[in-house]
Amino acid sequence: MQKVGILRCQQTEDMCPGNTDFKVAREGKLAFQETGPVEIVGFLSCGGCPGKRAVARAKMMVDRGAEAIVFASCIGRGNPIGFPCPHFESMRDTIAKRLECGVSIIEWTH
Repeated sequence: MQKVGILRCQQTEDMCPGNTDFKVAREGKLAFQETGPVEIVGFLSCGGCPGKRAVARAKMMVDRGAEAIVFASCIGRGNPIGFPCPHFESMRDTIAKRLECGVSIIEWTH
């Protein structure tokens, strides 16, 4: 079973407990159809806008076993408020560049 670390939006954490992220990861559904069920080794916020802490937090989860970094749908798709993060692409690209050790990136959860 692949191990993943999930980054979520700090602005939406008071509106969403992440239960759908955990459910689809456990069941291997939606964004996890290709990987199948995964084990979540970390579930952290980006650290707030503009996401400068996201790189360090992604590295921390990789250091603790994550083989993929997953952006919760609140960042890439704007769930539940309908406003995707304007810093998503920058965070994604920087994390991919800094964590070149075979860590994959999944851009959404549900």
